[in-house]
Amino acid sequence: MTKNVGGIDRVIRIIAGLALIALAATGQVGAWGWLGVVVLATGVFSFCGAYTLIGFNTCPVKLQENNDQQ
Repeated sequence: MTKNVGGIDRVIRIIAGLALIALAATGQVGAWGWLGVVVLATGVFSFCGAYTLIGFNTCPVKLQENNDQQ
């Protein structure tokens, strides 16, 4: 799996996932709140399948090793 979620996107996903899980666990939202597990997982693993399908990437671009040697 290539990482395609990075930076602020990752932090927002983790916070939103935890919030949805907490709301679902306390009964303040319906069962859809458990989708927070998916949101949390995409943040923790820095990978989003939907981003792959649409070709989107929020990870910073890494320099190639050849450029570092010059």
